[in-house]
Amino acid sequence: MAPLFDPKEKQLSVAFVCLGNICRSPMAEAIFKHKVQQGGYAPYFKNIESFGTSGWHIGESPDSRSARTCRKHGVPVAHHAQQISSKDFERFDFVIGMDESNLSDLKYMRPKGNKSVVDVFGRWRSNMEFDRIVSDPYYGGNDGFEYNFKQISHFSDEFLKNEVGTLE
Repeated sequence: MAPLFDPKEKQLSVAFVCLGNICRSPMAEAIFKHKVQQGGYAPYFKNIESFGTSGWHIGESPDSRSARTCRKHGVPVAHHAQQISSKDFERFDFVIGMDESNLSDLKYMRPKGNKSVVDVFGRWRSNMEFDRIVSDPYYGGNDGFEYNFKQISHFSDEFLKNEVGTLE
């Protein structure tokens, strides 16, 4: 997959989206930001945030299991839930849903003519051991959060490799 932009010409903005913005998308935001910093990719990014399609948890901190899993792997988490709106599509080059339901909602609310790449995070999967969909771990045990962490880490690595490429 060829990069969709030339990182020397512009900085990217990436939004991660799940239903409530307390489990999967804040984990994706935290892991992605961490990998961007650790890999020296920060100059290539303007904005990295996460959102929910619903407003149920606006202002809340991430689920404690999601935050604990990130911290266990040395990934800091600093986030308060927010809801995505149609105007946010103008601010982001990539609007990445965690599952098909999120993707459907995002495509529905996306303004006509908007050029953002809207897809599921599994688009950037190269290891077929991981599901393409980042399933909601909310009603399960800690294993679901751990699996999501590994899955999101893989997708983040592949995104950076494919969309930013190697740094010179």
